[in-house]
Formats: sequence, C-alpha cells, structure tokens
Amino acid sequence: MNRSESKYFGTAVRMDEALMSLLEKKDFPYITVREVCQAAQVNRSTFYLHYETMTDLLEEAVQHALRQFYEAFSPAQSAIRDAIASASLSSLNLLTDEYLTPYLRFMQEHRSLFTTMQRHATLMGMDNVYRYLFDHIFSPILARLAVDEKNHPYIITFYLHGLIAIVQQWLSEDCKRSIEEISELMRNCVNGQITPMAMDIMKNADA
Repeated sequence: MNRSESKYFGTAVRMDEALMSLLEKKDFPYITVREVCQAAQVNRSTFYLHYETMTDLLEEAVQHALRQFYEAFSPAQSAIRDAIASASLSSLNLLTDEYLTPYLRFMQEHRSLFTTMQRHATLMGMDNVYRYLFDHIFSPILARLAVDEKNHPYIITFYLHGLIAIVQQWLSEDCKRSIEEISELMRNCVNGQITPMAMDIMKNADA
C-alpha cells in the first residue's frame, strides 16, 4: 500500500469509527453527513470522495466491524476444527469452554462496539456474528453427536436464537458476569443441562 492508498484507507477508517461512535448516541436515520465529518475531522468533499450516501458508509462500517471479529479468530479455525473432529465424545463438552472463551473475551473487550451493533442488529448484520460463533463451535460438536441431518436446520435455529439471547443479555448488563459464567451457561443450554439443574433445585425444595 503506497502513501496515497494508506491515507485514503486511514480516512475511511476514521469515518467508519466516527459513525460507530455516533450510533452509540442516536439511531442511524438521524445521523447526518455533517456530524460524521465533524467526528472524523474531515470535510464534506472528503466524505463524498469515499461514499455517495450515508448507507454506503454504514455498509463499510459494518464490514469493518465484522472483519475485526473474523480476523481475530480465523488463524485458529483449522486447529479448532481438527480438535473437535479428533476428540473423544466424552471430552467434547470441555472443548466448548476452551474455544468459546476467546470469542466471549473479544466481545467483552469490544463491548462498546458489540452493544452498538446489537442496538442496530438488523442494520449491522449481527446475526452473522452469532452464526459464525455457532458454525465454528457448536455445529461441529453436534455433527460429532450424529444428530439426524434432517433436524439440523431446526436445531441450529433453536440454539442460535437462544445463544443470541444470552449474549444480548450479557451485553445489556455491560458484561458484568464473568466469561466463565456465561460460557458455562451457554454450554449447559446447548448440552441440555438446564432441565436437570432445575429438577435438582425442585427436588431440594421439596425435601
């Protein structure tokens, strides 16, 4: 990348980040080009050199945010896939924590970004983040458990929406609960441990 390209890219990143910052305070339809330019410290002509509309900037900002998320984990994906494929069935439950924790830590460290994305989930393509997490951790484990293939779409939809709800709640509380707690909760939900836990509580209450 030459100096001119680097400067162009750097300006685009500043405008991406300016938009994300503004989205923390107000909804997208109410954000103006003027506000983005002020936050990014660029003039209007620079904005229109990069984009035709605010929607173009939003699309780029989304891709920039998702790219940060994907790039943080892509080097480890083959190792994760191989480990899940070769692990004994009895140890798959433990592998979930090992590989889920880095994802949750990334979300915790960038919770302002993810909270903003969650507030504008449809615009920001937040489902892609959760599906990526599910596809690379839980789906391979379910495949190892030989779940009937015709049921996969239903099971994936069920789990995906449940996991989304857990992370949404965690983000809404500013990630106050520990990563270990959330990881265990997600694992227990996926592995069907919530019902046995509730049964134990009821038994103790009746005793």
